[in-house]
Amino acid sequence: MAIRSPASPLLLAACLLLALAGRLRAEPCIAVYWGQNGGEGSLREACATGYYKYVLIAFLNQFGGGQTPQMNLAGHCDPNSGGCTFLSGDIISCQQDYNVKVLLSLGGGVGSYRLVSVEDAEYVATYIWNNFLGGSSANRPLGNAVLDGVDFDIEGGSKDHWDDLARFLNAYSTPEQKVYLSAAPQCPFPDYYLQTAIDTGLFDYLWVQFYNNYCQYSPSNVATFVQVWNQWTSTSVGKVFLGLPASPQAAGSGYVPPEELVNDVLPLIKGSEKYGGIMLWSRYYDVLNDYSPQVKDYVCPSDLSFTSTMRIKPLTKV
Repeated sequence: MAIRSPASPLLLAACLLLALAGRLRAEPCIAVYWGQNGGEGSLREACATGYYKYVLIAFLNQFGGGQTPQMNLAGHCDPNSGGCTFLSGDIISCQQDYNVKVLLSLGGGVGSYRLVSVEDAEYVATYIWNNFLGGSSANRPLGNAVLDGVDFDIEGGSKDHWDDLARFLNAYSTPEQKVYLSAAPQCPFPDYYLQTAIDTGLFDYLWVQFYNNYCQYSPSNVATFVQVWNQWTSTSVGKVFLGLPASPQAAGSGYVPPEELVNDVLPLIKGSEKYGGIMLWSRYYDVLNDYSPQVKDYVCPSDLSFTSTMRIKPLTKV
């Protein structure tokens, strides 16, 4: 029997680096909105892909001003009549089986929502805590699962008291059960509706919508894009994500093809200390366009020097 010589320290170190690189890249850095099209598949299926670190259930789009809170999940189910409690199993699976944070998204482009006073903000925060977070209620729209936090996608109504809502929600956080807060401002800085809330310093994540606006990326608009990106990363938040449409049909403008994102856009922003990844609108359009599979290995913050040298070619569908 031949005696094998022990592996050299250099070879062992190289193997360790490769293993570490695999682990670093295994953790996804994509947030996605789910809930606004029945054709996007189930919540559990979205989490099981391994593409996403954050899934934002959209939307609680009626609340405040004395209105009865209402949720809209489009073609999936009717949460206002108890028809969506089965989602509790999906939420728990996302959290426990796939290590995905699941947040409730407030607002959206269509709905009736506003906060008319500090007391109104406190009432809405209490409602959210009892019906979606760690509190208790007899009629929890998504069942007994405890969501990880709350997302502010405020695109209409009044700009008042969102900072109060953030403070009241944050007050429910404990070392054992943190309430994560995120927001999806439009890219023009400062955001008309949410800037006062963002300036509280309580938000863990910003998914800035760099589409349908003058500050979106294009080859002829690089300087403006970078300037606005730098403004957002100068705010008092945890991480900032580049918000993009997942297909050309998902927005009026601002779609960035996968190869352009990886080769041209990410090198402009991944050096930011607060860069966290990308956000996609939405799971439905991601399914249609296979966007996440093409970019998932490239969008995480650069932990190793060679990751920034990788380039990809356009995906050819057959």
